[in-house]
Amino acid sequence: MKPALLLLAALTTLPSCAALVTEGSAEVAGLGGAALASAVTRDTAVTAGIGVGVLSAARAGLAYTRRQLQSAEQDGIANAAGPLRPGAVARWQVKHSLPVGDPAGQVTIVREIGGLGFACREIVFSIETEVPIETEFFTAIICRNGERWKWASAEPATARWGSLQ
Repeated sequence: MKPALLLLAALTTLPSCAALVTEGSAEVAGLGGAALASAVTRDTAVTAGIGVGVLSAARAGLAYTRRQLQSAEQDGIANAAGPLRPGAVARWQVKHSLPVGDPAGQVTIVREIGGLGFACREIVFSIETEVPIETEFFTAIICRNGERWKWASAEPATARWGSLQ
């Protein structure tokens, strides 16, 4: 078996998906695609094109995965904060389907804001990190959307901004 195929086979059998959700893995995928292409063709332009194409697809896949993970975390925080009264504190945690760590923390309602037809809340939430053990604090706005509370702060996982992020 050619070395490029061995590398590609080794990459697909990694024990943890967490290793795949890094920027470096996109470059490795591009190199693996180029190495595989060079085993099929001797045309360097075709080989480079395949490598760049695989790199672009890998980066797009990683960006999509990050957005999905962050959206799940924001929904988890909003769901925990929704039923709270101002000043009350609740625990939140998200269980991801990928082994990339399951974030957790606490959330509280700082104030209720809105107007006619708008029910929104400003929240402060924490994210507990494992290594080193510390807590980070953030603020956000959530708004009622029907029966659910949804993230309303304009930041990377807010679906409204799409590719402009």
